[in-house]
This record gives sequence, C-alpha cells and structure tokens, in this order.
Amino acid sequence: MQPLDVMWVGLGGGAGSVLRWWIGKLAGERYHGAFPLGTFLINVSGAFVIGYLSVLFAVDFRDRYGTALNAGVLTGILGGYTTFSSMQLDAAKLAGRSPPQAAFYLFISLVCGLLAAALGATLARLQG
Repeated sequence: MQPLDVMWVGLGGGAGSVLRWWIGKLAGERYHGAFPLGTFLINVSGAFVIGYLSVLFAVDFRDRYGTALNAGVLTGILGGYTTFSSMQLDAAKLAGRSPPQAAFYLFISLVCGLLAAALGATLARLQG
C-alpha cells in the first residue's frame, strides 16, 4: 500500500459519501413512505455500478485493491456511496414497527442488489 493509494481511497470515499448523502436527501424530500427508499436505491445502484466496473476493469474480488483506479473508484467512491450499516439501521427501525416489513426490506435489498450487480457485470461483458 502506497501513500498515493490511501489518498485515492480517501478522496473517493469522501466523494462517494457526499453523493450518498445528496441522493438520500433528495429521496427523503420526495418520498415520505415507510420503506427506506433512499438507502435501497443507493445500495442497488451501487451494486450495479460495482458489478459493471469490476468486469470493465477486470477486477477479481480477491484483488480489488491493486491499482489506484480500483482503490479510488471501487473501494473509495463506491465504498463511500453504498451503505450496509444504514440498511441495517433502517431494518432495525422497521423491525420495531413491523418485523415482517423489516424482513421484506432486507430480503428485497439482498435480491435486488445481487440482481443489479449481476446485470451490471453482464452489461459490461456484452459491451466487450
């Protein structure tokens, strides 16, 4: 690990976090339902992008930290953008009101995230 890699991860993580905050804020201003739509959209879109870019950059999951581009984009930007911890907090809050709704939220987040990552990877493969 080089100091420049740390810088790229930090800059990317900051940019991804700001993007997550902005999209979450926009979703919260426009949607007032019980479903945590902002977190859901952020995580599913992030899964799509990381699936796409992982194939485009030819990154194996065991070595996604290898180059400055991988570190800055995949780990930094997309790591800062997506949010497992917020998804868990949203589910915990939902469980206090409706355990079935919390279970549905976790299930649909997992399924849609997997499908989005697979779709992104497939799209990148089709584009060659």
